[in-house]
Amino acid sequence: MADETTGLTLHELKPAPGSHRERKRIGRGAGSGSGKTSGRGQKGQKSRSGSHSMRPGFEGGQMPLYMRLGKLRGPNHKKSMPMGPFRTRTTPVNVAALERFDEGVEVTPDLLRSAGVVRSLKHPIKILGTGDLSTRLTVTAHAFSKRAVEVIEAAGGTAVRLDGAPAVAEPAPKAKAKAKAKAKAKPAPKVEAAPEPEATAPEPEPAEPEAAEPEADAEE
Repeated sequence: MADETTGLTLHELKPAPGSHRERKRIGRGAGSGSGKTSGRGQKGQKSRSGSHSMRPGFEGGQMPLYMRLGKLRGPNHKKSMPMGPFRTRTTPVNVAALERFDEGVEVTPDLLRSAGVVRSLKHPIKILGTGDLSTRLTVTAHAFSKRAVEVIEAAGGTAVRLDGAPAVAEPAPKAKAKAKAKAKAKPAPKVEAAPEPEATAPEPEPAEPEAAEPEADAEE
């Protein structure tokens, strides 16, 4: 009996035309177009094995860009250190995006990833305060903004950091900081000054006797 199978079969599966290309085979003779030096040229660093796995920011030994430019304080400005791949990054998530979850759900980074709120967990997640939230949630993330914590707690929820630290660090008041600084610096003990003797009127000096005038010579 003849096979009456219709439609696409397993042995007929193949990629779409133009979507698959054979890999480039190098070092297979001069006629291949990539023989001898295999497309790397002659000599030099780029012709050596391992030459394409250099550290980030390496510029062949010359003064790299991150050392030629001036720096600013703080990690958030483009001209600050660290630079390049060592810059601190976070994935922002607004509280408005948490409205999709049901009441009482514990929102974690894995749940945000599976729900499509974030694409990747490569960078730490920080919850920001843009938008409104009306459902009571327990939100667990790497960091929170002050506004985000206020919105979550106003809805009856809780903000929990993964590292166990408070959701928003409370800065110490300036008055307390000054008091602590004064307590550390112990003042030197005060030495009472001896009472000064009362000033007395100076005694009058004895008057010098007036010189006697010479007697006039006797009249001649």
